[in-house]
Amino acid sequence: MATPREPNTVNPPNYWKLSKSDFFPGESFKNWSSYKSAVSQTCHRFRDRLVSRSDDANELGDIRQQSKNDMKRCLNWWDLTWFGFGSVIGAGIFVLTGKEAHDGAGPAIVLSYVVSGFSAMLSVFCYTEFAVEIPVAGGSFAYLRIELGDFVAFIAAGNILLEGIVGSAAVARGWTSYFTTLLNRHPDSLRIRSNLSQGFNLLDPIAVAVLIISSTIAIISTRKTSIINWIASAINTAVIIFVIIAGFLHGKSSNMTPFLPYGVKGIFQAAAVIYFAYGGFDTIANLAEETKNPATDIPIGLLGSMSCIIVIYCLMALSLSMMQPYTNINPDAAYSLAFESVGLKWAKPLVALGALKGMTTVLLVGSLGQARYTTHIARAHMIPPLFALVHPKTGTPINATLLTTILSASFAFFSSLDMLADLLSISTLFIFMMMAIALLVRRYYVKGVTSRRNLRTLVILLLIIIAASMGSSAYWSSNPHGWLGYAITGPCWFLATMGIAIKLPQERTPKVWGVPFVPWIPSLSIAINLFLMGSLRTEAFIRFGICTVVMLIYYLIFGLHATYDMAHQQQLEVHKVPDNTATRSG
Repeated sequence: MATPREPNTVNPPNYWKLSKSDFFPGESFKNWSSYKSAVSQTCHRFRDRLVSRSDDANELGDIRQQSKNDMKRCLNWWDLTWFGFGSVIGAGIFVLTGKEAHDGAGPAIVLSYVVSGFSAMLSVFCYTEFAVEIPVAGGSFAYLRIELGDFVAFIAAGNILLEGIVGSAAVARGWTSYFTTLLNRHPDSLRIRSNLSQGFNLLDPIAVAVLIISSTIAIISTRKTSIINWIASAINTAVIIFVIIAGFLHGKSSNMTPFLPYGVKGIFQAAAVIYFAYGGFDTIANLAEETKNPATDIPIGLLGSMSCIIVIYCLMALSLSMMQPYTNINPDAAYSLAFESVGLKWAKPLVALGALKGMTTVLLVGSLGQARYTTHIARAHMIPPLFALVHPKTGTPINATLLTTILSASFAFFSSLDMLADLLSISTLFIFMMMAIALLVRRYYVKGVTSRRNLRTLVILLLIIIAASMGSSAYWSSNPHGWLGYAITGPCWFLATMGIAIKLPQERTPKVWGVPFVPWIPSLSIAINLFLMGSLRTEAFIRFGICTVVMLIYYLIFGLHATYDMAHQQQLEVHKVPDNTATRSG
């Protein structure tokens, strides 16, 4: 395998001087005649992209060169750990907990956090192995492009961007709600009422302003952003400890009854929605390119921060349920108003301020992560390459940050939190499910090494695992009190996973850190993520389907031809260099 080349930083071009190729790259976009010719080959090109796969060296070398300049390696395990806290603890726990405890699970919301936390931890294991092996800014997009191919990576890329953009918008809307409670006003009092349809009629200029400020800080310097994040996160952690202790001291066990007002189904429906609260940890994987020692810093940062966050979330959910009956919990500013209800009116602004700090760090770290996702997606020409450029002085992707900020601000200005949460959760669960599949493929398939028979066996067993998991999810949605369906889907999942463990050799062993108990952990991650997806409301799937159709239309118009041109240009360059032994599949 060829040694990955570092991006060229000698005499870099003017960052703001753009050409047509920065917007429309490749031979297909030279003129209308070229584009018409490319469109006429759409079927052939689609088949090519469907089966093509990148490799580690390509993602670490040639693709990174599209940014022209390096990102600065300035982060260590301490920074990543606090980035983990800063990226996760925000609107999810402070806003969605109240909403789902009131409307979805009741006091059993604590079990919802256990379920979603367990699922998130399985995904953290998968992310950690990939981030250590392939330390690039693209995160799950780069990993899926290597293991599952170019087209699957594009679908994931669209959902990655959707997750990040909608997630920031949701957090920004939550920021406004807590800011108004800090001012002793109604949560919607600072929003502008319009004549638009329900769910889009409360315009939120404050959310837009907060997004712009956080993105500006992220643009200036990754290192300075890290310092601001860990100071703010430390203050927020102190507030969270106060919330937990004071909540238990002033809570009543009688408020925990009835514990399951919405039944077991309510636990899983709430778990699927509050999965959003655990979203953001993948930001650490996106920062791998700016990490000094990815092999040790990333596992400590990811696994350490997420283990603590799961415990914190469960304790916070329990303390909220003990302070108030679930029917009295305020869905918009649950914690600050709960303290007011138990006579700690003085604590209301303190809790609101802590929530604001948490949401601010989520927006700050989210701006970093989304921009780096976007950067690597643009490096592969899935979107125009001008968004791949890294500024030579700041070492940050300014164009990508501006793009994600504008899109997030547009969502935040119009859309209510409940309209955003379902869409965010389904995108997150879908990506994490795909990551688990990619890890199994990485361990059990290596091109040119794995026999056709073993490849066929792996594909069949993977399809059985996915089908059994989808069957369990569908049966749960249609008959939550039944058991017969699980008597079929459960053994099918177990036997298929056992078949991979017994019949197939692991073709690739991680060099530094790897997921334990493969194939069981990634297979279980597939099952749980699909199960939680099945617990979401029908509206979430409709919105997800609409977004996917829009992505496919864009892909056929632009992404397919741009990535096809780039891949085949790379193949020509490889053939011109006789001593280049890197294996690329386009």
